Amino acid sequence: MTPGSRTLAGILAIVLGPATSSAQAQMPPGQAASWNQAAAADYLDGRQAWWRTWPTAARDNDTSCVSCHTSLPYALARPALRAALHEAGTSPAEIDLLAGVAKRVRLWNEVEPFYPDQTRGLPKTSESRGTEAILNALILANRDAGGGRLRDDTRRAFENLWALQFTVGEETGAWAWLYFGLAPWESDGAEYFGAALAAVAVGVAPDGYATSPEIQERLDLLRAYLKRDAEGRRPLDGVMLLWAGSEISDLVTDAEQQGIVRDLTLLQNRDGGWSLSSLGEWRRQDGTSPDRASDGYATGLIAFVLQNAGASTAQDPVAPALNWLVENQDPDTGQWPASSLNTDREPMSDRGRFMSDAATAFAVLALTGAK
Repeated sequence: MTPGSRTLAGILAIVLGPATSSAQAQMPPGQAASWNQAAAADYLDGRQAWWRTWPTAARDNDTSCVSCHTSLPYALARPALRAALHEAGTSPAEIDLLAGVAKRVRLWNEVEPFYPDQTRGLPKTSESRGTEAILNALILANRDAGGGRLRDDTRRAFENLWALQFTVGEETGAWAWLYFGLAPWESDGAEYFGAALAAVAVGVAPDGYATSPEIQERLDLLRAYLKRDAEGRRPLDGVMLLWAGSEISDLVTDAEQQGIVRDLTLLQNRDGGWSLSSLGEWRRQDGTSPDRASDGYATGLIAFVLQNAGASTAQDPVAPALNWLVENQDPDTGQWPASSLNTDREPMSDRGRFMSDAATAFAVLALTGAK
């Protein structure tokens, strides 16, 4: 946690003022444990296992594409359930995912990009490499954070990452990022999301990696990019900036935190949740209107980020968000609801559950208070 993030409790008090009885809706004793952790684990394990065997996700050398909606959230959230469920070891789906990521890092110069120029057109190779370099570094750094030691394959992943960072031009400090016109992760402006994830990766890496002298010049470029025009960016970018700022130092000031928290509080629905459609200006490709109701992804992500930045679970706007998450887990499947920003999909289809994959992972992170 950075020096700035330690003041978030005070910032919440400044932004929100004296709490009213309705806004002070703290979680009743024991309610935090009333959600079905085992069902959430089963859902996440099942979806990652499905993704690994889905032909569309298959890549060369018996590896898979690492997705922002299923694989990355799974890698971040699944360890948080281990202690809660008293599991003796890592789940098979998680072992397989980590092995596949480590394999692609080791074979970095041999494996094909996720989407080569030859089959998908320019500049998909560079976009694929930049995106994968960030996701690989974050997944492996998060793995190593649990053990307290930075492994060799993670160091290699960071070497791949820094080698692809832009050092000149308008995107200096960032990376090429996949664009398929698919909101929120593969659309206009999504490279900011990717750069924030890179900052998180650096911050969570153990062994004092964030203070390593050899990366400081590149880290300064990343900080400058994330802070550039921060006030004019969409609310989702503010969430990502707050997350990144909780992991690396000298990124977010108290005043900037205050502005982000105020903006998010104004967007919070009366039921305590947030809607992903309120965090940016997106239009569905099929002409239908995006869902404005609270959803598990926006609510879980924001509640997780606020806690990670130093907010108490009893503080607004966190407490009502956690209440919403507890009350909105599907009792049969263990998942949380979320809908596509791009088209009106059948929610229980494999593609239709992509957003629920991310929603369930971040709901888990928020409800377990994971760091």
